Amino acid sequence: MTELGGFQDRVARIDLSDGDVAYESIDDEDAEKYIGARGLGVKYVFDQGPDVEPMEPENLLAFMNGPLSGTQVTMSGRIAVCTKSPLTGTVTDSHHGGWSGARLKWAGFDGLLFEGEADEPVYAVIEDGEVELRDASHLWGNGFHETRDTIEEEVEGSYGKNLSIMGIGPGGENGVKYACIMNEDDRASGRGGTGCVMGSKNLKAVVVKSTTKMPKPADPETFKEGHQQAMQAIQESEVTAPNEGGLSMYGTNVLMNIGEEMDGLPTKNGRYTSTKAMRDAEDVDIDAERVSGENVRENILVDEPTCHSCPVACKKEVEVTTMHKGEEMNVRTESYEYESAYALGPNSGHTDRDAVALMIDRCNDMGVDTIDAGNMMAMAMEMSEEGKLEEGDLEWGDYETMIDMIERIAHREDDLADLLAEGPRRVAEAKDAEENSLAVKGQTIAAYDPRCLKGMGIGYATSNRGACHLRGYTPAAEILGVPEKVDPYEYEGKGELTAQFQDLHAISDSFDICKFNAFAEGIEEYVLQYNGMTGRDVTEDELLEAGERVYTLERYYNNLNGFDAADDSLPARFLEDGIRGQGASEGEYCELDEMKEEYYDYRGWVDGVVPDEKLDELGIDLGPGTGVSGDTGAAVSSDD
Repeated sequence: MTELGGFQDRVARIDLSDGDVAYESIDDEDAEKYIGARGLGVKYVFDQGPDVEPMEPENLLAFMNGPLSGTQVTMSGRIAVCTKSPLTGTVTDSHHGGWSGARLKWAGFDGLLFEGEADEPVYAVIEDGEVELRDASHLWGNGFHETRDTIEEEVEGSYGKNLSIMGIGPGGENGVKYACIMNEDDRASGRGGTGCVMGSKNLKAVVVKSTTKMPKPADPETFKEGHQQAMQAIQESEVTAPNEGGLSMYGTNVLMNIGEEMDGLPTKNGRYTSTKAMRDAEDVDIDAERVSGENVRENILVDEPTCHSCPVACKKEVEVTTMHKGEEMNVRTESYEYESAYALGPNSGHTDRDAVALMIDRCNDMGVDTIDAGNMMAMAMEMSEEGKLEEGDLEWGDYETMIDMIERIAHREDDLADLLAEGPRRVAEAKDAEENSLAVKGQTIAAYDPRCLKGMGIGYATSNRGACHLRGYTPAAEILGVPEKVDPYEYEGKGELTAQFQDLHAISDSFDICKFNAFAEGIEEYVLQYNGMTGRDVTEDELLEAGERVYTLERYYNNLNGFDAADDSLPARFLEDGIRGQGASEGEYCELDEMKEEYYDYRGWVDGVVPDEKLDELGIDLGPGTGVSGDTGAAVSSDD
């Protein structure tokens, strides 16, 4: 039991196999050591056993908020979904914004732990500290948008006012390895296949119904000081300032033109470092500006909704009317994001703005991750060009076929779609196509080219959930100069910088607040708000150690599943013997081995494995230990 402020001290454990729901408290020591949300969620997943199979009933699917979720803290509308990933085989946590994290707190819960497998499809309704399972057979097979609208009528709630709905589409139902969980107006727990796990449990949706009941801080004066300091930092930041900063004006897609100008935008499955480089080399009509945040704002923006307690409003809702195979289609969607636009646009060989909007909307309705869906189609295009796909062909930039392929993948309609639904690692293994994959640990990269942004290179490689820009967002320093500007092409120092960002983001993910606050706030604001809400009195060093503990627990979980330095890799085309950068990144490659050595040395890991004395140092007294000693040194394995 915990009496810390910000917690409801109530977690529901739902056994879907027999329909039983049990309610339990949060262990006070766990709350202090692992903070909440991501940290506590990973702890629950670890306790379930690292050796579970991702799509078996024993795997745990944890929906977790943190001590700052649903409070007055700026950008505190996040929720973490933690499980063992069917895409990567690692532990994973995937977050989304909106209001469901806050409403789960207001409905009386810190977390929902789903285990087992229902005999027939069900959805869970959470209200007033209770969980009820209802039949969802009539919803099975529906897209997320229809599911959301049907449930709104059934539970007699008001969607967007006192009701949040998290659910899956056909992608999750049919075991697409990168299926996601959708929420509210197209916010997604997108990465790692959380929707695939949800589908394997016959769980169609999680519905949260609650009025606003924000927790009160245990130490109001400390909280007020931290909150005011954080608000001032956000308002003064060139990135987050409401109605002025780049993120507020253009959303995450503010980075499209910046990445293009730096030659840091992977294009045509990473063959090029910008659309200009592709245009110059192949004399084709492609230009990243057409799918940029500036273009979107000027031409198709219709609304700027926001999440709980957020003045930044980075979400850009768009509406387009476009022709698809002779049919006029009107689409209105909220999530025209940088990562989605990159994967479904430039990296797939085209920059048709309206087609990208249509594809994003279709991914959301089908419940598949936009990044992996786009990158899987780019991989298939390259394989088709090389004659490796007897199941069918995809041509570069053929967005008409891409639009339909998303639905085909979600339903596994044909041999090609069924293959692509398995994700990059399984496709590479089946087709001897490792050189065509842009994946790390089975998850594809985001919109930052590691030949230009060297911190992102070591970040992709050492991410505990597979290639990810959000484990340690070094572009903050490499592009935006936060907390200070560093040279993106310099690799020295990036191992240490990446580890520091990883630990900081483990803290914010465990609070659970949006990472975008880190463009303005720092550890000082974090400590004041955390102490003020919980009533604790931790120092900056103690909170940073908690972030390191969370990140290390994840790495330890992966080590117990056989992951080590050999898995901290990058696609070969980004390395010295691969494809060198072009334009502003002319001749550049990612010096991964040098950065790994620095990174492991800073972390105190041995060849990517957490030594037992590091577990002891951080108070991680779970499981058998790795059996590795730091006395053997922390050099990179010779077979990397």
